[in-house]
Amino acid sequence: MGDVKMMPDRGKPSACILCESNCGVRIQLGEDGRTFERIRGDKDHPTSHGYTCNKALRLDHYQNGRNDRVTQPLRRRADGSFEEIGWHTAVAEVTARLSAIKEVHGGEAIFYYGGGGQGNHLGGAFASATMQAFGLSYRSNALAQEKTGEFWVDARMLGGYVRADIENAEVVLFVGKNPYQSHGFPRARTVLKEIAKDPARTMIVIDPVRTETAELADVHFAVRPGTDSYLLAALTAVLIEEDLIAHAWLTEHATGLEDVRPALGAVPIARYAEVCGIAEEAIRDIARRLATASSVSVIEDLGVQMNRDSTLVSYLEKLMWLLTGNFGKSGTQYLSSSIMEIGRDRGRAYDRIARSPVVGAPIISGLVPCNVIADEILTDHPARYRAMIVESANPVHSLADSAKMREALQSLETLVVMDVALTETAQLADYVLPAPTQFEKWEATFYNFDFPRNLFHLRAPVLPAPEGPLPEPEIHARLTEAAGALTESDYAPLREAAGKGREAFASAFLATVRADPRLSRLAPVLLYRTLGPTLPDGAAAAAVLWAAAHRCAADNADGVRRAGYGEGFEAGEALFEAILTGRSGVVITEDEWATVFSRVRHKDGLIRLAVPELLVDLTELASRPLPERSLEWPFVLTAGERRAFSANTIIRDPSWRRRGADGALRMSPLDVERLGLTLGARARLTTSRGSLEVVVEPTDRMQPGHVSLPNGFGLGGHPAAVAGIAPNELTATEHRDPWFGTPFHKHVPARVEPVTGDGKVSPTADPTIMGVTSSD
Repeated sequence: MGDVKMMPDRGKPSACILCESNCGVRIQLGEDGRTFERIRGDKDHPTSHGYTCNKALRLDHYQNGRNDRVTQPLRRRADGSFEEIGWHTAVAEVTARLSAIKEVHGGEAIFYYGGGGQGNHLGGAFASATMQAFGLSYRSNALAQEKTGEFWVDARMLGGYVRADIENAEVVLFVGKNPYQSHGFPRARTVLKEIAKDPARTMIVIDPVRTETAELADVHFAVRPGTDSYLLAALTAVLIEEDLIAHAWLTEHATGLEDVRPALGAVPIARYAEVCGIAEEAIRDIARRLATASSVSVIEDLGVQMNRDSTLVSYLEKLMWLLTGNFGKSGTQYLSSSIMEIGRDRGRAYDRIARSPVVGAPIISGLVPCNVIADEILTDHPARYRAMIVESANPVHSLADSAKMREALQSLETLVVMDVALTETAQLADYVLPAPTQFEKWEATFYNFDFPRNLFHLRAPVLPAPEGPLPEPEIHARLTEAAGALTESDYAPLREAAGKGREAFASAFLATVRADPRLSRLAPVLLYRTLGPTLPDGAAAAAVLWAAAHRCAADNADGVRRAGYGEGFEAGEALFEAILTGRSGVVITEDEWATVFSRVRHKDGLIRLAVPELLVDLTELASRPLPERSLEWPFVLTAGERRAFSANTIIRDPSWRRRGADGALRMSPLDVERLGLTLGARARLTTSRGSLEVVVEPTDRMQPGHVSLPNGFGLGGHPAAVAGIAPNELTATEHRDPWFGTPFHKHVPARVEPVTGDGKVSPTADPTIMGVTSSD
């Protein structure tokens, strides 16, 4: 026999979990079976095609770099310490405490927060069962401090969550977004470089910071911090004033131009140009470029969504590309297919939106605004939240005003946390229910927005979980059963049907849910306990995707058929099987651009240009106080900037960062010089909520008067010294958008002062040296 040629070990397919793109990766394990010895891009992944950024290569620090991992259920003792308990005890006691609160105050007194981060949404899909079992009415997650204003605007105008085809656009515009670091579309850095090299294409960035994306751009509008609404109002007004709008397209596809035209016609373009710090003629030039391009693609992100006038900015951004006809064709905006819909809102008029029980804050996409959660607890109001379930989230660190959130959580009658680690939030819990890491269980993300070929990636475990933790679907199932919401009598007929095949199971499942509507919200656990055990390789958690696959095949029959799955019931089954076996992800739908208009969810199929509430807001912008600095607060702080080695807080090991490990405060060199500081010097950063010492990094990326801190720093619970500071120790819950409560994390009034060797503020620090006077 000749020599046997050994195939190289390509590693186990999975995905990066540090941003919404969830690029496919291959992970090779070390000899111990647990160390991530090598990580590289997965060329078989349908959208990332082997691409990753630098962050994915450091995922071993998530899996193996922690010392605060929880592997057994924990119960808080009277002295505040924790003791390990068994799962039976934990589930029984949590159920008893939540049931007691429900009995006295109703299930609406129990609040649910979380449901997964960038890459772990599968477990969160089971939360509806626990909410139903204990009668919960209110919930929230991180989207409610980022995207809810945009969700509502999208719903009012188009009826669904809009995305952008950046890769094929002639002109791309990024508003408050730095995709070089935050990504947000497949192969982001590669695509950005391709656009930058193409003389026929134009990249425009609106951002006060000269970001990595801005450095690649043809045009960088370095707006004064907090003035994006003035720039976008002026830019959109030019389209009207110079008659640059797509008249024929608007007549065919939209309504409301007659209401929008006078509001934009009244915008003082020259004055707004002065306010935002951009030359009027430059604004006019860009308006003409947008109007004459064959395709324009626009993305807004947290730079404006966590800033002043965020909802108005979302509206103006969409008016800009709609008035120029940039929707429903290659290189523009679209409404995607979905398998698990995220971001959909009914788009009700503002005065008809459901409200939170104490503050009366608007609930968008079913989510209570994050900035009011503490106020919904810290009150003697009879409808206050008295208990909280937190799943795969860390609100103490990630939401505004960490001190206030700690106080709120400590005042609850019961706090239950499901998580991998003893996070800042878990440290305050009455019970901690440990889960496997994202690489130790079946997982998925529901951020599936690609077009025309949309993707879903069900990820198999890369390595086994240690003894002790339970996957979130199992935790939810046990809580639901302990509450008496589901029993063996509910499971038995469906288990019997599952033994006869999927078609028999489908008939039995639909009949069961139709006969008892209560079971619809319990369906994830019902599927998990009945269909789940029949799935291969322990993939019981994926049972919830069976129903999702059939719904996708029914809602988008043509797209599923074009993707090769056939028609009818067989299409749903074929799609589910492909998801179940496609270890590197699979294409779930293949759409055509003509189908985009059919997804506009208005009865007449027309886009609504006019949102009356926001047209009033636009008119009032002219008389609104301008963003300004003062003698007390001479700086604007961006609390949470994306950098090369910052990410979400699931990587709790600070040694994952190859550079920028100190989480420095970035400042203009001019400001650093004026304050008598130098690179690496320590300064005191103060806001209305607190004061902390920071390391200073001068950089010409920053404008004078503007400073920034990275996100994801200031985490405790690791042997290494805590790196950087937690930005939300300095933010305030009352600093929020008046419409939907999204925080002003990117526009925090602040003061920076030098400190002496003994930690005291230098007596030479004087705000007036920053060029701010009392009349500014």
